[in-house]
Amino acid sequence: MPLLDPGDRFPPITVTLVDAPPLEVPQALAGHLAVVIFYRGSWCPYCNAQLRAFQRAVDKLDTLDVKIVALSVDDEASTRELIAKHDLTFPVGHSAAAAAIHDATGAFVNRDPVYLQSTGFVLDRAGNVIVSVYSSGAIGRLVPADVAGLVEYLESKQAA
Repeated sequence: MPLLDPGDRFPPITVTLVDAPPLEVPQALAGHLAVVIFYRGSWCPYCNAQLRAFQRAVDKLDTLDVKIVALSVDDEASTRELIAKHDLTFPVGHSAAAAAIHDATGAFVNRDPVYLQSTGFVLDRAGNVIVSVYSSGAIGRLVPADVAGLVEYLESKQAA
């Protein structure tokens, strides 16, 4: 699968959530701007920092009508612990099939052990990619300040 470019339709992905029905992305996000994050796992300090940063930015992003969804290959128990550890209030999925996510989005996959490399997407209200950020390793990821700045810029262009 080639990487997703701006303007591409984000492919349908079912996100398995802890204690909630599965979330169908991008359908469940329709009508909102959205951030979709694939993170390496609860063991990754950079991923923990990224998820904490997005949690701290939830109110700001909410005022901009930006919804957040995160996903990893972690099992349900590890994901539940991660959510509790950081008091995450946005949907965080578990048990992702790395190969299927790769095939759908082009996200890079670590081979041994198998996990998704950090990947982030900003989607428009119709579920099309505005920005895609692919990393092949531990560093290089989407950050909430960049998302907020991008959305504010795009909104100001539309208002003009």
